Amino acid sequence: MTWWEAVILGLVQGLTEFLPISSSAHLRIVGELLPGGSDPGAAFTAITQIGTEAAVILYFRRDFARIISRWFQALPVGPWKNRVPTTDPDARMGWYIILGSIPIVALGLLFQDAIEHALRNLYLTALVLALFALILGFADVRGAKTRPLESLTMKHAWLFGFAQALALIPGVSRSGGTITAGLLMGYTREAAARYSFLLAVPAVLGSGFYQLFKSGGTGGAAGFGPTALATVIAFVVGYVVIIAFLKIVSTYSYKPFVYYRLALAALVVVLLVVGVLQPLPTGG
Repeated sequence: MTWWEAVILGLVQGLTEFLPISSSAHLRIVGELLPGGSDPGAAFTAITQIGTEAAVILYFRRDFARIISRWFQALPVGPWKNRVPTTDPDARMGWYIILGSIPIVALGLLFQDAIEHALRNLYLTALVLALFALILGFADVRGAKTRPLESLTMKHAWLFGFAQALALIPGVSRSGGTITAGLLMGYTREAAARYSFLLAVPAVLGSGFYQLFKSGGTGGAAGFGPTALATVIAFVVGYVVIIAFLKIVSTYSYKPFVYYRLALAALVVVLLVVGVLQPLPTGG
């Protein structure tokens, strides 16, 4: 991977991570269209997501500090035990984030080989881009959009978690999956998006650092330098996107993202048919 390709892929990661359009699908597609002509790989994708999740931590730093502090103070053991009641909203949110993170961790470990190879088939990517576009569109139209995030329950935390786990398939979109689930359960657009941000941090950081450790700190096939550059760019761009996205979802519908996903799915199929893109990564 060249430095310029790293810059482009870092921009792609930062621009698409928080939108319901699948950053992993975009990295897979754009990577193959670049002069190098290869899939940047699951390791590169996971590691660059460390940058975008760092942007989430920075933007929601007060929320995370409050949630972590309250969660510890509500524990029945330890130096801070029972300083706040277990019914405290922030303490409960801490448990809900932990609970919602379990599905993606368990399924990610169980299907690791498929995630890194078979599930990166671009025909499958195109299919899920289109399918989940329709599901997102349905949820946005039919969802009640009345429940605030404060009304989150343990059952809904589980359902959010399983929806997030679907993003292990490139094309689904982690934010798209969780936001769609939230809308179907009656949450407001802003509440669904906000919980999507909070829920992603443990799983995505865990995946990113796992891949970094697995690659021996080299960043995988892309190399340490290009991967690090892409991660930094993803952090900066991602922070700006968070601000814009939260403003957009509080005012407008998800319809533009639905149309975009459908158009991208159609484009991918056309590029596959004419041979510009290959279904599986080189050597896959």
